[in-house]
Amino acid sequence: MQLQDKVAVVTGSAQGIGNEIAKTFFREGAKIVIADLNQGEAEAAAKAMDPTGKNVIAISMDVTDEKQVNDGIDKAAKFFGRIDILVSNAGIQIVAPIDQFEFAKWKKLMAVHVDGAFLTTKAVLKYMYPQKSGCVIYMGSVHSKEASKLKAPYVAAKHALIGLAEVLAKEGAEHNVRANVICPGFVRTELVEKQIPEQAKELHISEQDVVKNVMLKDTVDGEFTTVEDVAALALFFAAFKSNALTGQSVVVSHGWYMQ
Repeated sequence: MQLQDKVAVVTGSAQGIGNEIAKTFFREGAKIVIADLNQGEAEAAAKAMDPTGKNVIAISMDVTDEKQVNDGIDKAAKFFGRIDILVSNAGIQIVAPIDQFEFAKWKKLMAVHVDGAFLTTKAVLKYMYPQKSGCVIYMGSVHSKEASKLKAPYVAAKHALIGLAEVLAKEGAEHNVRANVICPGFVRTELVEKQIPEQAKELHISEQDVVKNVMLKDTVDGEFTTVEDVAALALFFAAFKSNALTGQSVVVSHGWYMQ
């Protein structure tokens, strides 16, 4: 059990990548907070993971709302007694060319990815700093390193998370708090499924071409990254024992981007 009795908050974890990370952490002994915008789905995910309700709880959380974030983290800390791990995973995707991108949609996407990461980080540090331990994991993307057409705010936001992690790595070191970024390639979640027809329309190509010649074109094997791949890396970060691994961004993308 690599995470025995650790308390992990995973945002956007009612489904998709976040849910797989939460399940992986739970199997390794962690107590889990399913923090999600959809309360019903969060409760269902928590119940499926732990029917007793003793080791997994659901919290409704809009990561762009400071009061909801602070109240949710406080509730989790009160229930479990501490916060050891934050996985800032909540995210959305909106695609359009820059010259047609609505400012309101730009602000919405940036708020979820960047403001949400900041607010949840600030909220958990209130508990991590006094206990002199903690691990923050941001869900970046290959787009933290690369750019693609139609994704200006997403690329900007994912780049920003690397900067946030690096600052936290420096500031958190004296409190034994680590910060790292996972940078997945395309993972076939609902978020990606939604993009396929949208990109096909914008790029005037078939959905099959979007998958083969846009999403997976630069991978070594033409394969999607899986939720299990991402969760395995999250576990590696969460279970690492020292500050030797902090301020880093690791790509898991079937070779789409190589460092």
